Amino acid sequence: MRFPAYRARRLRERQGWRRLVQETTLSPSDFIYPMFITPGSRVRQEISSLPGQYHLSADMAVEEVKDVADHGIPAVLLFGLPESKDAVGREAYSDVGAVQQAIRGMKKAVPDLLVITDVCLCEYTDHGHCGVVEGEHIANDATLDLLCRTALSHVEAGADMVAPSDMMDGRVQAIRASLDGKGYAQIPIMAYAAKYASTFYGPFREAVQSAPQFGDRRSYQMAPPNAREALREVRLDIEEGADIVMIKPALPYLDIIARARQTTDLPLAAYNVSGEYAMIKAAAANGWLDEPRAILEALTSIKRAGADMILTYHAKEAVRLLPTLDW
Repeated sequence: MRFPAYRARRLRERQGWRRLVQETTLSPSDFIYPMFITPGSRVRQEISSLPGQYHLSADMAVEEVKDVADHGIPAVLLFGLPESKDAVGREAYSDVGAVQQAIRGMKKAVPDLLVITDVCLCEYTDHGHCGVVEGEHIANDATLDLLCRTALSHVEAGADMVAPSDMMDGRVQAIRASLDGKGYAQIPIMAYAAKYASTFYGPFREAVQSAPQFGDRRSYQMAPPNAREALREVRLDIEEGADIVMIKPALPYLDIIARARQTTDLPLAAYNVSGEYAMIKAAAANGWLDEPRAILEALTSIKRAGADMILTYHAKEAVRLLPTLDW
């Protein structure tokens, strides 16, 4: 039997060749680091389902972003917790909310770090839904005004970008018009364009205590079996004025990332969500896999699928691991 003229193993034999032909690379500039901001001062409390992640008061969050910047990570994404919750999530758009306070401190301490804010109501409402509730119905259009108020409050505090994650129809257009009308036409929007109704958000919901008090989020978040619908959502957000579009979650939806990459030439983000992070942490704690390699393999797969940027709780440890990477 004659061997083929081309032997694929030739370029796998030595580390130098493997590096030379490597098709996908990770760098610190690929990452956005999510953070959880809580009321109070001197608060740094580990989140049990997200080992290595913390509830941080605004003052402690400012110290944390100095470390993030030292890692070469260009941006953070802020989620907030309120002092108290109500039916319309008033603390989401309060000038003295924890997120608004953190933004001001961060921009003063690390001006070049990009501060992105999650724009949603679920962390702030007593019913845990992402919009205004009428009976047991989530009222789409009534929610848009509150999302606009939230986005505007973040930008007035100094946020560099807003990221609506609620999946209400028309929210990108509404927020764009609101910001433009107040003189903030330069502020970009990163839209959670295709956000699936996923079980992989479990640890996040514990972190922000946002589990719905009735029903679920399937009337506004996407059904996992649907792919073409995701592409429609991406196109709609682009038409409404999104500057970056996001797929969430990432690992179970690599095919959606790849298809979205073929659909648009806008920057594409993917969110390596809390459940994905927690699975690696739990498996590593039980000795079932090599944690450093699992982290880098997971993040590389997201980049390989087509994401330009990755929102991940692994960001800081991934940066520390990159110099040790040897495929």
